[in-house]
Amino acid sequence: MSGQSQFALLGKRRFGPFFTVQALGALNDNIFKNALAALLVFKASSLYGMNTDQLVNFSAMIFILPYFLFSALVGQFADRFEKAAQIRRIKLFEVGIMVLATLGFWLDSLPLLFGVLFLLGFQSTLFGPIKYGILPQVLQRHELIGGNALVEMGTFVAILAGTIAGPLLAGIDAPWPVWVSGAALVVAVIGWVASLRIPPAPPVDPDLKINWNLATETVRNLKFLNENRTVLHGVLGISWFWFFGATILVQVPSYSQNVLGGDASLMSFLLGLFIIGISAGSLLCEKLSGRDVEIGLVPLGSIGLTVFAVDLCFASPATPTPGLTVGAFLGEPANWRIILDLLMIGGFGGFYIVPLYALVQARSKASHRSRVIAGNNILNALFMVVSAIFAIAMLGAAGFTIPQLFLATAILNAVVALYIYLLVPEFLLRFLCWLLIHTLYRVKVTGLDHVPAEGPVLLAGNHVSFVDPLLIGGSVRRPVRFVMYRGIYDIPVLRWLFDAGKAIPIGSGRTHPDVLAQAFERIDAELAAGEPVGLFPEGGITRDGEIQPFRPGIETILERRPVPVVPVALCHLWGSLFSRSDPLHKRRPRKLWKRVELRIGEPIPAAEATAERVEAAVRALRGEDR
Repeated sequence: MSGQSQFALLGKRRFGPFFTVQALGALNDNIFKNALAALLVFKASSLYGMNTDQLVNFSAMIFILPYFLFSALVGQFADRFEKAAQIRRIKLFEVGIMVLATLGFWLDSLPLLFGVLFLLGFQSTLFGPIKYGILPQVLQRHELIGGNALVEMGTFVAILAGTIAGPLLAGIDAPWPVWVSGAALVVAVIGWVASLRIPPAPPVDPDLKINWNLATETVRNLKFLNENRTVLHGVLGISWFWFFGATILVQVPSYSQNVLGGDASLMSFLLGLFIIGISAGSLLCEKLSGRDVEIGLVPLGSIGLTVFAVDLCFASPATPTPGLTVGAFLGEPANWRIILDLLMIGGFGGFYIVPLYALVQARSKASHRSRVIAGNNILNALFMVVSAIFAIAMLGAAGFTIPQLFLATAILNAVVALYIYLLVPEFLLRFLCWLLIHTLYRVKVTGLDHVPAEGPVLLAGNHVSFVDPLLIGGSVRRPVRFVMYRGIYDIPVLRWLFDAGKAIPIGSGRTHPDVLAQAFERIDAELAAGEPVGLFPEGGITRDGEIQPFRPGIETILERRPVPVVPVALCHLWGSLFSRSDPLHKRRPRKLWKRVELRIGEPIPAAEATAERVEAAVRALRGEDR
């Protein structure tokens, strides 16, 4: 699989039928939700003392309320019972819900239709922990990004189809919305049939005793999130995305009518732009991340979300154009700015959300991964409920226009993103590493599988440039603690980044014996905690492009803590930006976008890892490629 496209997963039974089921579920939800939204916006003026903007936000809150109420309970089911059988029962429940929806449309009963909306939310709540909990069971680690990207792409393409189909079906001239009911029933039945082909997925905690107390189990699920701070902050990032996304997306029906002056077809077109963007962004994640969990894309995504949401506010017209069709909208050059904004908000949203979901799955304990996902869903629902209340309040009591709401949400996104990246610098550091190896350099990595996925390990390499730790750290998927010269470590401002990356300052035994002793203590502590440590045994950056003799400090480390040593060779860096080129090279500009290589060798057992043995391994990997 490592050499195949992510789309190859669609042909495998362990993934293909599940992908079909989850996509059809999203399609059905959105046929019903968007048909109902179109009926509310375009066929109702004022219901229950609420204007259409507020009513659409109220219906969104009804749909997501079950996530908040029941996620803790259903998360236990996902861990306790076999998942394929649960999926089949959930899809059968969906068929029953669509029968009830048919009754609601036939009776023209808004309370009953809101009840159906609540039940659809409950059905999605049942499916959520299984949906993201099953992926790490059926996919290998290097398939997680691609699998998550396909799931997000499939979900949003289904949302696009439902977004277009729902209003169109609702607009067909009939005594009652029979076409909406018929389509929803057919999709539900097909989804149930597809679920019959999903292979068994064994329970991860078959002895789990179900706690039926929703309050205490909700607290317990939230505590699971706090077991791993990276998982917790990943979940908080996902939840904020759904606050942002819900606030933007839910306004699109009203935005298309009240701001642009368009009809239901324009509403579907605008939602389609966002969904095309997020599908493309999700699929691009696998290529940009090197087919592994790359959280460096998350800050890139948050920057794009803010920039284009701000621009969407200022690109919106001051007054609507009544009767605006899709064709007329496309015929106005100024509107292409709105098109670009919606596409880019979606694309950067994909960069933001896919790595976070993969991160939570990869770093959660298998025994209660579904309950971690349930805790994630609780927080997601809470944030989306708050987003609905926020939008209702801003559009009502505060008197904001929809474009002004977009601007306020974009500013909040910038503030929240800055807070998260200051609180968890790992995201920012990975972003800087990713940026470096995709802009100033073009990095080819070989032998990445030689770095153990877990456990203590020393990474020992040749030292060619000032950015060697960023090149290695940006390529190796585990957070590496690099040993670095104290003089560089103490540079103002940069020290904050070094501390955030848990760098280990080291000094000479002659001039700073205390710093040297502390460095060895820190190295030993990190290895004892099962972390990877990176060092450059030459003791300094090469001044002539050649590898200098490795110092025996590596042997001192291994005497205290015997761990495997992985040799790393940096190639083609000499003469590039940030390297100490010789005078001949200084006569011409340093090369940008230089193609460099990172070659990683097989681990050397601690008993064999002398300074000379490791040096020889690095020299063999590098060859003549300075």
